[in-house]
Amino acid sequence: MAFLDIESSLTGRRWIGPDAETERATDAMMQGTALPRAVCQVLTRRGVPAAEAEAFLSPRLRDLLPDPRSLRDMQTASARFLEAVAKRQRIAVFADYDVDGGSSAALLIVWLRDMGLNATLYIPDRIDEGYGPNVPAMTQLAAAHDLVICVDCGTLSHAAIEAARDADVIVLDHHLGGETLPPALAVVNPNRQDETGDLGYLCAAGVVFLMLVETARQMREAKMPPGPDLMALLDLVALATVADVAPLIGANRALVRQGLSVMARRERPGLVALSDVSRMESAPSSYHLGFLLGPRVNAGGRIGKADLGARLLATDSTTEAEALAEQLDLLNTERRDIEGAVRAAALEQAENRGLDAPLVWAAGEGWHPGVVGIVASRLKDAANRPAIVIGLDGDEGKGSGRSVAGVDLGAAIQRLATEGLLIKGGGHKMAAGLTVARDRLPEAMDRLSDLLARQGAGTVGPADLRLDGVLMPKAVTIELIEQIEQAGPFGAGASAPRFALPDLQVRHARRVGEAHLKLSLNDGMGGSLDAIAFGAFDTPLGQRMVEHGGARFHAAGRLEINSWRGRKTPQLRLDDAAPSQST
Repeated sequence: MAFLDIESSLTGRRWIGPDAETERATDAMMQGTALPRAVCQVLTRRGVPAAEAEAFLSPRLRDLLPDPRSLRDMQTASARFLEAVAKRQRIAVFADYDVDGGSSAALLIVWLRDMGLNATLYIPDRIDEGYGPNVPAMTQLAAAHDLVICVDCGTLSHAAIEAARDADVIVLDHHLGGETLPPALAVVNPNRQDETGDLGYLCAAGVVFLMLVETARQMREAKMPPGPDLMALLDLVALATVADVAPLIGANRALVRQGLSVMARRERPGLVALSDVSRMESAPSSYHLGFLLGPRVNAGGRIGKADLGARLLATDSTTEAEALAEQLDLLNTERRDIEGAVRAAALEQAENRGLDAPLVWAAGEGWHPGVVGIVASRLKDAANRPAIVIGLDGDEGKGSGRSVAGVDLGAAIQRLATEGLLIKGGGHKMAAGLTVARDRLPEAMDRLSDLLARQGAGTVGPADLRLDGVLMPKAVTIELIEQIEQAGPFGAGASAPRFALPDLQVRHARRVGEAHLKLSLNDGMGGSLDAIAFGAFDTPLGQRMVEHGGARFHAAGRLEINSWRGRKTPQLRLDDAAPSQST
């Protein structure tokens, strides 16, 4: 039975509430703790036993951080890294051009700078060089350095690493590995095929951080002076983890929680400048990392100079940070314009092809490689299916894909590459990249659709709206929201809690900007709550709420604290609404 009997809301979704077992667990947790029901509902949905509730709400990194030595090649990688530091050798960092790559590079550059060493940063151009190490770049870097460290890339780069004969190469990555490893001195990757996969949820920055933890251990064992403060680097790890859509489970949850606390101290010039240019007016949250900071760091790699993001994150100069942040903000605006045009064309093409297939895909002439991944994410959200978007240029197409929970897109893409249907391809469960010959595009997409169908992609229905429970406006307080946030951070693998607020009147509703909706709701019994719905006028939600005509609605969304000029008020981030039966 649908929650509050909502089978089809204003956005066409069915509302799903907690089942009987979850409600019983919630009751038991309330009896065993002093926590509000709403908090207990969030914890039980995440599978937290009552006895572990308090510990879960206050995660400690020391309890959740895995032993770095549980990863293959970790001790070898740290020992060689430490040797290069001790001998003052020349070190180069080859990084991917996204947030995870830039953050991973910045982690190493900042750590080495604190140790008195300046590392060379190399980030390939997305269009001219493509993803990952290439033979010319690695040959050049190896000739001028003693150690080359590839971060967020390299696991499948056999030829490029083979070409780096004049230097040792270390790979710190998280992308799915192949049957064989490249000829590097060490390949540290929780998604190597000979790993258990227990730490497969880590992003590359998490792997780099673990290597620095292992390096600190080896320094202690060698009776060396202590190295840089690793806890102060967690803002970079948090940014990468959220922006790379790594699941916020296990150690990731503690890394992000602690990283947000570090970021709130505003000590890293690049993140301070980026926060200011993004007009962040409240303490950083996972939302800010994923939707304000991350896209701006990514903008350089997408449509600008590939190393801008990494340079911003690594700089210790306030002046340079402000200049780079302004540049990235402008590029991000330009990126949105490019993305909008590609998105409209891709959505029309995908709709004509059908949004109910196991794979939703679109390809277009000259679509910018820097935005196809974002557009694939939009198609994925629209269809609740894995999506691929490809930009065609000459005889080839370069594309990106995004997946839905339970469907391993990276493995399917890698299989296509092995079968020869792709020129190259790889990634992880939720995201992947590929290069395909133009004349093999339909064949490749048909085969990929078949592989994804075998994983159940074709049986995924429209995205239901899952709700944690019911609240009345009077119960929504700053204190309650802060307690709920203690169960976070929320993001991939840990969806933000959402609640239904039943039978509300719309007091005020107005359009804000091009497509957003600002409104005030009340229950007719003295309880009221402000709400905002982003992109509401891109769906039937916005117009229907503005033209409410006195009707009453059930509202559903996420609770948040709105900070404006030093004043904090509760707010509902409205996701959906439906007419109530009392209307």
